[in-house]
Amino acid sequence: MRSIRIYGLTGGTGSGKSAAARRFEEHGIPVVDADKVGHRILAPGGAAEDAVKAAFGDDILTEGRIDRAKLGSLVFGNPQALEKLNHLVQPALFLGIAEDMERLAQAGHAHAIIDAALLAEGGRKEGILCGLILVLADRELRVKRLVELRGMSPEEAEQRIDAQTDPDTKIRAADWLIHNTGTLEDLYNRVDHIVTAIHHGELPRAPRQMAYTHEAVCWRI
Repeated sequence: MRSIRIYGLTGGTGSGKSAAARRFEEHGIPVVDADKVGHRILAPGGAAEDAVKAAFGDDILTEGRIDRAKLGSLVFGNPQALEKLNHLVQPALFLGIAEDMERLAQAGHAHAIIDAALLAEGGRKEGILCGLILVLADRELRVKRLVELRGMSPEEAEQRIDAQTDPDTKIRAADWLIHNTGTLEDLYNRVDHIVTAIHHGELPRAPRQMAYTHEAVCWRI
């Protein structure tokens, strides 16, 4: 089993987390996007497809496939439905992330990032992470970005934000904070500094080199 240093990247919807992830990838640090893994496990033949179909019925389907837009409109704003969905998909999601990370480790990558909004949900950094990066932005700015960049109505944007844990509760768990309230260049500059720190081992807290296993992710994320 090869070793790999795993870092977490998190932040609320509209914070600019995805733009930060792209910048890390430009520097050659691979990113496992939890949302893309989520797409995979809900696609035809995916690990969570049958369970989600059985739980939510035909209302979430388009031509027999799970329609993520329909599913989202059903669960966002409905805490009970969202909790049910998370309970169904999270085991398959974590296993999918584990599989992707293992492939990166076997390919010889020294560092990798998990991009996931659900990291540090309890205000604590997951034990498998060598460091946690938190992207923050004011609520008003996040709503504006979701409306302008993703075509949501202001009401939909507010609903999506309210369905997530307040990112401020994760500040104490974070090793690096990126306040993304300026330009894209400002965001990139902040990411660049973190990339340099990662490559030089200049972490705010003592790093840990860990052998990566499925069990580590499934039990510790």
